[in-house]
Amino acid sequence: MTATPPPDATGRPRGLLRPAGPVLDCDIAVLGSGMGGATLAYALRGTGARVLVVERGDFLPREWQNWSAPDVFTAARYRNAEPWYNAATGRFFSPGVHYYVGGNTKVFGATLPRFREADFGPLEHAEGVSPGWPFPYGALEPHYARAERLYRVHGARAADPTDPWRSGDYPWPAVPHEPAVATLAASLRDQGLTPFALPTGVDLREDGGCLRCGTCDGFPCLVEAKSDADVCALRPALASGNVSLLTRATVTRLVTGASGRRVTEALAQYEGRELRIRADRFVLACGAVNTAALLLRSEPGSSRTGPGRTTGLANGSGQVGRNYMVHNSTFLMAVAPRHANDVVFQKTLGVNDWYLGDGSRGPLGNIQALGKLRPPSAGGLWPRTPRPLLAAATRRSFDLYLTSEDLPVPGNRVAVGPGDRIEVHWRPVNLPPHRELVRRAVQMMRRAGFPLVRTRRMGIAVNSHQCGTAVAGDDPAASVVDPGGKAHELDNLWVADSSWFPSSAAVNPALTIAANALRIAPGVAGVPEETYGVHSAGPHREAGAARAADTARGGSGDGGTAGP
Repeated sequence: MTATPPPDATGRPRGLLRPAGPVLDCDIAVLGSGMGGATLAYALRGTGARVLVVERGDFLPREWQNWSAPDVFTAARYRNAEPWYNAATGRFFSPGVHYYVGGNTKVFGATLPRFREADFGPLEHAEGVSPGWPFPYGALEPHYARAERLYRVHGARAADPTDPWRSGDYPWPAVPHEPAVATLAASLRDQGLTPFALPTGVDLREDGGCLRCGTCDGFPCLVEAKSDADVCALRPALASGNVSLLTRATVTRLVTGASGRRVTEALAQYEGRELRIRADRFVLACGAVNTAALLLRSEPGSSRTGPGRTTGLANGSGQVGRNYMVHNSTFLMAVAPRHANDVVFQKTLGVNDWYLGDGSRGPLGNIQALGKLRPPSAGGLWPRTPRPLLAAATRRSFDLYLTSEDLPVPGNRVAVGPGDRIEVHWRPVNLPPHRELVRRAVQMMRRAGFPLVRTRRMGIAVNSHQCGTAVAGDDPAASVVDPGGKAHELDNLWVADSSWFPSSAAVNPALTIAANALRIAPGVAGVPEETYGVHSAGPHREAGAARAADTARGGSGDGGTAGP
């Protein structure tokens, strides 16, 4: 690569680049360092290829404000994305995305569930059908297991009644409930429900750094004990020597050669000048909105010209940017006026009894505990409520996050508008099941001794679970990438973020993004899957020897089993 290392800086890993000229050469360019890009870089670290990860942001600073609720929520200290345009209202909004090394995982709640097995097939919903995926759950299962090791997932096998089959146990035991959470869980069991411990990515191993503090969900982790993509995947990848990182570089366009079948370079803005990134293979991991916007901004090669040409790259199907999905989501605060909730680490409880429906209704969705709401965070949800009243309520509240599946419809889409702005065209789909989930959750909490319940449904700006804008499929006329994540119309372009999801399911997408990045890595590297030591597994196939050896090593991440 045509670059010189930057000066040493405290807390910054090796592998950072400072380009010396207008061109940067590598073998594989991964655009984006969030869950998809960082995990893919980790999986490619032992291939011998020169891998370059390009990130538009910088490292999120480690500072005392990481744990300050007023700074994080009231002052929005770490919200650094540009405004996006809401096409329905004609107004700009601040999106819930973060441009840092590690992407949104720097502030996520570290809940890392697998999708349910039923999520991979067609599933009937109140307002339509959630489409099937181009491969079954079994094709992703061994990669889920590897991702759980890499991201230090703590959980309890078979505790969730909707859990898919697994080839082995969780790598680490579930995070124990604190007394207030355990009391609620007991009350829910008395109601005939099956509460379970959320699969959680934090470092609670022996000598691990997690303090079980109250600043996990929505906060950066000052002690780097949250299993984010930067800490768990990208830094080990950079330590390998063949993976490099370029920060503060915004890719604006992909350029193809004369044939239109290959991307030859990515054009980026870096320190006020244009930088040309040349590679043999390119991977988009910018997030569902920005990946779609980049493809739409990029002109196809000469073979795509003519009266039938559609706008953008890899868009012969016309599906780039379409089928944009985010979860239908609601924050719920249940208050017991006579009882204080002294919980610190609250986000350990989940309820999926109504995830797939109960016979009378179709799928409703997922309920999970939130990180404990405090006045600064609750104030963003209910800004007109006096702060003293919020303080009193949050001292006595238990807080939940409810998600229901959003369905893909062509009219919900991402576009690039005047002035190169990102435009989001979105209306909620499948709201009746979500309203029913909210109704049941309110009833559940009142029965558990919380008579006062407030809810707030989230809108267009709560979009960290975005997906669907470059959908995967077997048919090039109806999809953007193939089941291996490669663009149908291009020989050297892949997508590794949630853009390719055919459906959104109703649980957090991060682990599925990571597992899929591990799955497609051999194809991106151009090597047989056997090189990675991973094969498809059925319910009864065990990866026993590799898992036992990995456990015995006791190291961080997955002990190297995710790479060659």
